Amino acid sequence: MTGAKVSTAVRQAELPILRAYRLWFEHARRCVDCKGVRKAQDGCGSGRELWDAYRLAYTGGER
Repeated sequence: MTGAKVSTAVRQAELPILRAYRLWFEHARRCVDCKGVRKAQDGCGSGRELWDAYRLAYTGGER
C-alpha cells in the first residue's frame, strides 16, 4: 500500500464537540441572520439549534 492510500484509509474521527462547533461556525459564517449577532442565541432558528447541539456536546449530554 502506498503512503497516499494509507493516509486516506486511516482517518481520525472528529470529536463530537468539535464537529458540533464546526457545523455551527460554518452556518454562522454563511447565514445572513447569524452574521451580525453578538450571541448565538440571537441568530436564526437553525443557528440556535446548532448552538444548542454544541452546548449539549460540551456538557456531555447534560442539560
